[in-house]
Amino acid sequence: MPQTYDLILRGGEVVNHSGRGLADVGIRDGKIVAIGDLAQASAAEVFDVTGLHVLPGVIDTQVHFREPGLEWKEDLESGSRAAVLGGVVAVFEMPNTEPTTTDPDALADKLVRAHGRMHCDHAFYVGGTHDNARFLGELERLPGCCGIKVFMGASTGSLLVQDDEGVEMVLQHVNRRAAFHSEDEYRLAERRPLARTGDWTSHEEVRDAASALESTHRLVRIAKGLGKRIHVLHVTTVEEMEFLAANKDVASVEVTPQHLTLTAPEAYERLKGYAQMNPPIRGARHQAGLWAGIAAGVADVLGSDHAPHTSEEKARPYPASPSGMPGVQTLVPVMLTHVAEGRLSLERFVDLTSHGANRLFGLADKGRLAVGNDADITVVDLKARRLIRHQDMATRVGWTPFDGFEAKGWPVATIIRGRVVMREDEVVAPHLGEPVRFAETLGG
Repeated sequence: MPQTYDLILRGGEVVNHSGRGLADVGIRDGKIVAIGDLAQASAAEVFDVTGLHVLPGVIDTQVHFREPGLEWKEDLESGSRAAVLGGVVAVFEMPNTEPTTTDPDALADKLVRAHGRMHCDHAFYVGGTHDNARFLGELERLPGCCGIKVFMGASTGSLLVQDDEGVEMVLQHVNRRAAFHSEDEYRLAERRPLARTGDWTSHEEVRDAASALESTHRLVRIAKGLGKRIHVLHVTTVEEMEFLAANKDVASVEVTPQHLTLTAPEAYERLKGYAQMNPPIRGARHQAGLWAGIAAGVADVLGSDHAPHTSEEKARPYPASPSGMPGVQTLVPVMLTHVAEGRLSLERFVDLTSHGANRLFGLADKGRLAVGNDADITVVDLKARRLIRHQDMATRVGWTPFDGFEAKGWPVATIIRGRVVMREDEVVAPHLGEPVRFAETLGG
């Protein structure tokens, strides 16, 4: 008797744990239930993906969607719209909103705001501080929490744990993998006078490579002493990548498309404030070190660090301009361009955008295109040639640092728990996002 499904993706090249090859994907009740030749099967809906590549759904493990308190820059609806238009099925959102996400009420408020508004699945970081450190073991187990986030160097927002004692106190109380913005605030404070008014090329001098490396050395030493797992966000230096390669027992590594694609000083000269982020865009030597870390398997995940500010804010003369740039909608096309140009295999792209998140964060049912998992799928056209443009961005701020970039590869569909949410640059099933589930907290 022929099998029946809710949805069959037919005729595409599947890229997953088994490698890559032509196969159909059968979906029922939001789950993947069959991968193979389903030519004799029937379905309520058949999606012909001939000539396309079928990937595990892309997960962006670092975004700032600015709600509550900063909605003129972004909100949960607009940020998640940008995500699904970019082929992203789930996001982990950061705690530096207003108010900060540092207690149960603030986390619950974000989940309420997300329900019925967000287009992709989601989880939220709780910010670790001196004041809430002793409660973090309870906070990290709350539904919808992806983990604890700590800022060791000041960035956008008021969260800051700059001292070793504070970092140690945070790590003593957490059991899951904690994520860190690793820049040494003491060195940053000393170097802020190096900022040259109106000269964005000085941003890399203020927040120099040593600021990142010294902080990461401190962080790893503390984590090893306590036997705790850490996740070092947006690594930017060759020295950090080499150091972290020798400390993978406790440390996982994130890289961003911006640091892999833009280089100093050219990016600052061309984009000015639009190129400003923390840690900064660095020179070619450091970028080559990041790519070497990807090739060696040191890097675990890609995160966009989507952190929008308005054009008016970005136009303020440095250093009055804020740090951060949009990225969730452009992660896939920018990185597929690196695939097309030979810097990255498609299999490694999949590892960095889905399998890595599954491993590091213990996703209960996401991050693998495998039978039994959520039917989260990103369908891409590797032959597409498209210009990334400001006017096509869904983010509230309406700009991208990649305006005019010719992408070699494009997301054509975003499927979340078996529902086609985006198809051909249109959100066709809005507001279906649900909280992500984690193996370590299934019991609450």
